[in-house]
Amino acid sequence: QVQLVESGGGLVQTGGSLRLSCTASGSIFSINVMGWYRQAPGKQRELVATITSGGSTNYADPLKGRFTISRDNAKNTVYLQMNSLKPEDTAVYYCNAFIDLYSTRSYWGQGTQVTVSS
Repeated sequence: QVQLVESGGGLVQTGGSLRLSCTASGSIFSINVMGWYRQAPGKQRELVATITSGGSTNYADPLKGRFTISRDNAKNTVYLQMNSLKPEDTAVYYCNAFIDLYSTRSYWGQGTQVTVSS
C-alpha cells in the first residue's frame, strides 16, 4: 500500500508564508511526477504545481512567482513554499504522485487546510 501524508497547513494572515510537505511511503519502486492541487469551497480542484523526478516544474500561471515547488527524491517528499499569501489562496491543498510499482498509479493525500485571513 502507498500513502501520501501532507503537513504544514494552517491559518496565516494576508502576506504571510506557509510551507507544505508531502511524504510518500509504502510499496514504491519509483515516483514520477509529484504535485500539488487545491480545492476551494464550491469550486473544482485545480492545479497548483507539479515537478518531475528530474526537477522540471510546471505552475498554474496565476501562482507563478509566489509559489515554489521542490522535492527530495531520497525522502520521497515534495514541498510547496507559498509566499505573499492572499485570501483567495484559502483552500484544501492536496498532494498527488504518480508512483511505479508493478504499474504506474496516481495517488492522493488526504488534504491539508490552508486558510488566509484578510
